[in-house]
Amino acid sequence: MDSIGYKDCMIHFNEDCYIAINEHLKKRNFSKIFILVDENTHKHCLPSFLANLQANTAIEIIEIESGEINKTIDTCVGVWNTLSELDADRKSLMINIGGGVITDLGGFVACTFKRGIAYVNVPTTLLSMVDASVGGKTGVDLGHLKNQIGVISDPDLVLIDPTFLSTLPSNQMRSGLAEMLKHGLISDKNYWNKFLDLSALNLSDLDGLIHQSVIIKKNVVEVDPFEDGLRKTLNFGHTLGHAIESYFLSNSKKNTLLHGEAIVIGMILACYISTELLGFSRETTDDIKSLFISHYGKVSIEKEEYDPIIDLLKYDKKNNHGNINFVLLESIGRCKIDCLVDNELIIEAFEYYSA
Repeated sequence: MDSIGYKDCMIHFNEDCYIAINEHLKKRNFSKIFILVDENTHKHCLPSFLANLQANTAIEIIEIESGEINKTIDTCVGVWNTLSELDADRKSLMINIGGGVITDLGGFVACTFKRGIAYVNVPTTLLSMVDASVGGKTGVDLGHLKNQIGVISDPDLVLIDPTFLSTLPSNQMRSGLAEMLKHGLISDKNYWNKFLDLSALNLSDLDGLIHQSVIIKKNVVEVDPFEDGLRKTLNFGHTLGHAIESYFLSNSKKNTLLHGEAIVIGMILACYISTELLGFSRETTDDIKSLFISHYGKVSIEKEEYDPIIDLLKYDKKNNHGNINFVLLESIGRCKIDCLVDNELIIEAFEYYSA
C-alpha cells in the first residue's frame, strides 16, 4: 500500500512501517529513544513493535495509565519529569504507541520538552489510525473539557500497522469507524456508500478503507493546516459530540462514552439541524439515524440534560467572537462551515434523536 506524504511527515502502512522507522533511526542517529505506552499497548503492541525495530540506541519505556481521564497536564508533568530523570536531550526521539490519548499527549509532550524533540506516532486503534494519524494536532484535556490545551506540530513519521487492530474490543472498533463514516459524509459520497451495509465489512476490507480515510483527511489538512476554513469540516458532528462526551465524562451518574460513540450522536443531531437550516434531505437524515442506531444503539439523554450539554458548547474550539459555530451538510460530500444555530433547534435535534 502506497505511503502518503504531507508537509514534512510521511505516513507508512503495513510492512513498510518497519522499513521506514529503521531507515529513519539510521539516518538521524538519535541520542536516546523513548517509547510511550499505556498498560494495554505495553502488553499487546510493544513486543511486536520492538521485534521489528533495529536500533543500536538506548531505549527507555515510559508507561502511563490508559483512558481519556488521564489525558491531562498532570500526566504530561509526570512524563516530562521522567524524560528529565532519564537524561533526555534535544536529540532524543519519542515514539508514541497507542490510541488517540497516547498520540495526542505524547505528541504534546515531545513538542514542548526542551522546546521540541522529534517524535513518531504509532496509532494502534482504528480511531487514531484514521484521525490522529494526520494533521499534527497534539494536546490534552482541561478538566472534562476536550483538547483545550495543545499545539499543531507534525511527527516525523506515522506508522499504521492494522495488525494491531486484532487486539481491540468491538466497541473500540466502532468508535474508530465513526470517524470514517464522518469522512464519507463530509467529502465523498462514493466512500460513504461503502458503509451502507456495515454488516458486510470485515477486517480484510479495512486496509483500503483506512488508506482512503487517511487520504481524505490529508487532502483537507494540507490545504488548511491551522483550521482557518476547510479543516473545520472535519469537525462535523463534533460540536455537540464533544459537549456530550464532556458531559458524560464529568457526570458520575453516566457511563463514559467513547469518542466515536459521542460523535455518532453529534452527527445525527447535526444532520437534523442541516435538514432544518440548509435543506439537507430529511429522508437521508432518517436513513443516517437508522444506520447509526442499528450499529451503535441509542444513548439515553434526558430532557433535563439538554441545557447542561448546550452550556458546554461555549468551550468548543471552533467558536469565535462569542459565536458557537457548527459544521452542517448541504448534501453528502458538501459542507457549510460557521453556521449559527439557535438553542431551540438544538433541543429539537435532541428530541429527534431520542424519538
